[in-house]
Formats: sequence, C-alpha cells, structure tokens
Amino acid sequence: MSPFLAEITGTALLMILGGGVVANVVLDKTKGNNGGLIAITFGWAVGVFTGVYAAAAASGGHLNPAVTIGLAVEGSFDWALVPSYILAQFIGAMLGAVIVWASYRQHFNATQDANAKLAVFCTAPAIRSAEHNFITELVGTFILVLGALLLSKPEMKLGALDALPIALLVLGIGLSLGGPTGYAINPARDLGPRIIHALLPIKNKRDSDWNYAWIPVVAPIAGGVLAALFFRFILK
Repeated sequence: MSPFLAEITGTALLMILGGGVVANVVLDKTKGNNGGLIAITFGWAVGVFTGVYAAAAASGGHLNPAVTIGLAVEGSFDWALVPSYILAQFIGAMLGAVIVWASYRQHFNATQDANAKLAVFCTAPAIRSAEHNFITELVGTFILVLGALLLSKPEMKLGALDALPIALLVLGIGLSLGGPTGYAINPARDLGPRIIHALLPIKNKRDSDWNYAWIPVVAPIAGGVLAALFFRFILK
C-alpha cells in the first residue's frame, strides 16, 4: 500500500472497531447493550491495534492528526507529508463511520435516545465545561503522543507486535481519563464521523453538537505538540 492508502485503511479499521463497540453498547436491542465503559475501552484498544498493525509497514500507522503533527514537530516526520496524512486520516474515519452506521442501521432506527446515536460517531463531555474538557483532552493526547515517541525507540521493538504497546496505552488512557470527555484524543476520529452524523439520514437524530466540536480537534493537537516539544527538548 501507499502511505496515503495505508492511513485511510488503518483509520477506517480504527473507526469501524471503535465506533462499532460504542454502537453495540449504547444502541437499543443489540447483543452488547449497556456493556459499559470497560467494553468500550477494550474495543477502541483493539481498533488501535488493528489499524496501526495494518498501516505501520506502509505509513508508520499514525491514524491521528495529533500524532502526525507531533512527529513533525519532534523532527522525525517530514512536514511536507503532513497534509496528505491528515486528509487520509479524515477520509478513513469518515468511511469507517459510514460502515458502522450501515452495520447497525436497524438499531439506529430502534433507538429513541438521540444522544446515544450521536455518541456512536463522536464524543461529548459528561460535564460540559470548555476549560476542563479542553484540559482533559490535552492531557490524554499528551500522554498518547509522548508514549508513542518513547515506545518508538529501537530497543522497544517487538516485531509483529509493535502495535500492541500503543493499543495498551490507549486502553489505559480510556480507563483512566475517559470519564470526563470520552477521550477523543484524535481530531480525525471525532470530527470526521461528526460530519458523517450530520450528513446521514439517521432517524430522529439530534444536531451534531458543533458548539463542542472544536475541543476534540484543537485540544488533541495542542497536547500532541506539547508532548513533541517535551520529548525533543527535555527527554531526547
């Protein structure tokens, strides 16, 4: 695969498995209804593992604009490639969201809770506060990008299991910091599917919560940049 196609494929797999587990938990009349946060965090971790594993050889398996920008700031990724990577990540996330919707369409129709339907596509805070929600997303993404930089050292290589440490890190972030905002920690994963939610003919859907939408975009990028600077000038 080309790096562009790899980022589309990896991010689509991430969203299919991550958004799919949310759909299984929050939509009515599914086998996994009310599965809870543990099920969701494990589903997203498996999504990260699968997506990174699929894309790593061709593109490095970024799957996240915050990671791509962070690596460019840190100096290990070419700035000229950043726009194409981010475009691919958004395409993949949007494609994955459409596939989740198609897979669960009957359950979207059976679900009355419009907030639950939106949750399949994007995040929303448990307690709405722009300041605190921003900090939570920034901290979560700081840990994600810093961990990715530390885990990328040659002595940490695990061969075919290189994607596993990042998946476990995302699992930990979800379990530890996922409560306040749903831990988007990825602008493409949140904004791309949010756009799809706005466009799809979903029965009895609500608005796509555009007032909140900037936080899971700006905060993860800020967290990724801060992690890259910290790694570059303090730890490297």
